[in-house]
Amino acid sequence: MENSTAVTEFILMGLSDLPAVRFSLFAAFLLIYLTTLVSNGAILLAIGVDRNMHNPMYFFLTNLSLLDILCPTATVPKMLENLLSKNNVISLIGCILQLYFLVALAGTEVFLLAVMAYDRYVAVCNPLRYTVIMSKKLCLQMVAGTWVTGFLNSLLHTVLTFTLPYCKSNRVNQYYCDIPPVLALSCASTYLAEMVVLIVGGIFGVGAFLVTLVSYVYIISTILRIRSAEGKRKAFSTCTSHLMVVCLFYGTTIFTYIRPSSSHHPDQDRLVSMLYGVITPLLNPLIYSLRNKDVKGALKKTLWTNCRFLLCCIDNHIFKSLFRKCR
Repeated sequence: MENSTAVTEFILMGLSDLPAVRFSLFAAFLLIYLTTLVSNGAILLAIGVDRNMHNPMYFFLTNLSLLDILCPTATVPKMLENLLSKNNVISLIGCILQLYFLVALAGTEVFLLAVMAYDRYVAVCNPLRYTVIMSKKLCLQMVAGTWVTGFLNSLLHTVLTFTLPYCKSNRVNQYYCDIPPVLALSCASTYLAEMVVLIVGGIFGVGAFLVTLVSYVYIISTILRIRSAEGKRKAFSTCTSHLMVVCLFYGTTIFTYIRPSSSHHPDQDRLVSMLYGVITPLLNPLIYSLRNKDVKGALKKTLWTNCRFLLCCIDNHIFKSLFRKCR
């Protein structure tokens, strides 16, 4: 400890050191990232333009799409820079910010999915009182609560992580700064930080999961009591997309973090972590746009309106050019 020096920067372990593979990975992840931004941005635009979709369900969906834009933005640009420049260095401040926003956005999504599950429970089990229960004020309070709780939770973990001294190796065994690989580099006891992650993360994570699980137990039991097949289909269709997103989120998260230590391998861990950080935000808008008629209709309407506006602008420009030539 006396001869050690404090770490001022970290080295992120890249996905590959082979030049040909690095360029292929850069192109693939750039395409995935741009597709994620465009697809989630299209959903935000469609819901914002269509007044018929200004209700609690789509209000929560806009927040989910916003999270799906911000979450990969916290890690993918730096990963693309490292793949292109072969320089995997990230400053201490950059690592702190990356870890903080990643944990904050992940926590916010956990709470938001629980809120969306409760919204679907009210819609299916109490349809006549839905507009009364899910008031605008309550929706704003719940969404604000998810964001505030997620960011405060991340602040706690970030402070505990980076108040520890780092004087060992500065090589982070991941392509981004995450709590477990960063804690592994500390030259002091990480017991407190790990216990806080386990206890606080467990309480919030298990609590949100139980809210989601109990909501769907009531939803499924209510649907099974519906006599007509058409009624069952309509009731279940209102929550199919959200159920698929929940399964995808928890499935990738569990596969990424909750595995036996014997099954962990550095290269596999970096690839598996992409399921949550890169692939899930790409699939969420596809699930909602393909499974939801209102979203598909709003997207078509928005695209047609924008295309028509663009064509009018082009035609107007051509007409003015021809008019100036005639003069």
